[in-house]
Amino acid sequence: MMTTSGRLLVIDDDPGVVDYLTDMLRQVNYSVIGFTETAEALKAIKIEPFDLVISDIIMPGMRGLELMAAIHHKRPEQLVLLMTGFGSIDLAMQSIRAGACDFLTKPFRIEDLYSAVTHALEDRQMRRTAVKIGYIGDKNSDSSIFITHSPCMQQLLSMAKRAAVVNSTILLTGESGTGKSALAHWIHNNSQNNLGPFIAVNCAALPHSLVESELFGARKGAFTDASKDRPGLFSQANLGTLFLDEIAELPLEIQPKLLRVLESGKVRALGDTKETEVNVRLIAATHQPLEQRVNDKQFRFDLYHRLNVINLEVPPLRERKEDLDELTKTLIDTICLRLGKQGSVNISMEVLRWIRAYHWPGNIRELANTLERAIVLAEHDTILLEDLAQASKIPVSDKGFLDLAIIQGWTVDDIQQAYIHHVLEVTGGNKIQAARILGLDRSTLYRKLS
Repeated sequence: MMTTSGRLLVIDDDPGVVDYLTDMLRQVNYSVIGFTETAEALKAIKIEPFDLVISDIIMPGMRGLELMAAIHHKRPEQLVLLMTGFGSIDLAMQSIRAGACDFLTKPFRIEDLYSAVTHALEDRQMRRTAVKIGYIGDKNSDSSIFITHSPCMQQLLSMAKRAAVVNSTILLTGESGTGKSALAHWIHNNSQNNLGPFIAVNCAALPHSLVESELFGARKGAFTDASKDRPGLFSQANLGTLFLDEIAELPLEIQPKLLRVLESGKVRALGDTKETEVNVRLIAATHQPLEQRVNDKQFRFDLYHRLNVINLEVPPLRERKEDLDELTKTLIDTICLRLGKQGSVNISMEVLRWIRAYHWPGNIRELANTLERAIVLAEHDTILLEDLAQASKIPVSDKGFLDLAIIQGWTVDDIQQAYIHHVLEVTGGNKIQAARILGLDRSTLYRKLS
């Protein structure tokens, strides 16, 4: 089993559960500490961030959802995975909406926990990589910091450059993983506010109960944990740029307050009686169709039009085929540098052809994640097709399988054999189950395998 190192924190009121989980996670090379008291756990989180916090939901003194809110109050970007013996679909959805990255119902297999931890850390790394690869070089450079030779991206950057020099609100749209965060940072760096702060927040990750105080600030005593005045993100971004990612997830009751700030240029902290002027450039982003959210009464019509002053749609990677070769090389160099991998890693021509042919529904994030897994799994300094096939996890029914067959020049027999072996892999080598899935009797399956 391949593992990814990381620093984890486990919280459960049962000492036996804490001991078991910390021991099992250490066995697969994670650095883990555990607590049975929520207050002690919060102290540890305040001192340093963890790659992932794994917490029970039902605990004396503080429920897991309250604990998660307290964690996000201290560290808004902290990943939290919740577990409980009282699982339900409603509780799971409530946890995810409140900001949990995943949810496990006890009793669970340790393999399920390993999978959930790995997925959470991989997803976080994909997001980091997607931002890092978006720009290269000097902060105030006028040259394009995006890797692009495609007409659609060059047109987008031309529009973005014109938009950057004015202070209008910008709405970035496009599929997940296309680089909207990177574009927002690029616009900031090329704006008149480039000497000010760039503050980014994912609205989907904000604890529901703390959205207002996070955005607009809170006065001492405004709520239970407000022991002192705390500036909101608008105040922190004053004279700079505030980037609100996943704006479609902003709670409906907060939307008129955001609209008020955009129209007046003033914010009122929670519990305050006065408004404070702010000079902030707002950039919002979403992968969801906001018009549909408006029609579904989940997003305010007036706020949508206030945000949509300048709309920039980031094209998916499948429309930027001209960029794939250079983007792949840059990603490999970036990943190797981060992993501390000595020497250079190359890719075979077959792999490059496959990368060009595949349609990348997950865009740059998927490409980065696939390359990283291939680099880790490869036993040599060149990524071969079998390394990529092992790393890509692309279903056989996916268009990518047919693309691969075409660029490799497979015959019908080749495709049939590859499909049979894929089904056998999925079923763990169970030929009876594989034959049932394939619609073959066992004797026919054995004959085709001989």
